[in-house]
Amino acid sequence: MTDWIEITKLDDIPVLGSRVVETDTMNIAVFRGTDDTVYAVKDACPHKNGPLSQGIMHGTSVTCPLHGWKIDLTSGEALGPDEGCTNVFETKVENDIVFLKNTA
Repeated sequence: MTDWIEITKLDDIPVLGSRVVETDTMNIAVFRGTDDTVYAVKDACPHKNGPLSQGIMHGTSVTCPLHGWKIDLTSGEALGPDEGCTNVFETKVENDIVFLKNTA
């Protein structure tokens, strides 16, 4: 089993935008920051499972489109005063290709 799964080209993810990777068990939202850092979180807000991939990214967080919860993309933690957490996945970029750490 390989440790990393190739998911997309870096340029296929808009700056301050996202793409969704579908797995057997969940959807993963993959975000691209202004410095080309890539973040990956479960595409479900810990509040009411809102699609984080459709939220607005700012800095290293995303605002859920349903109820405005802000989620830190580095930790998956909701930012105060809200409380909750979503899964975070390790990513890397090599030769402009984005890879997701295989957690299976």
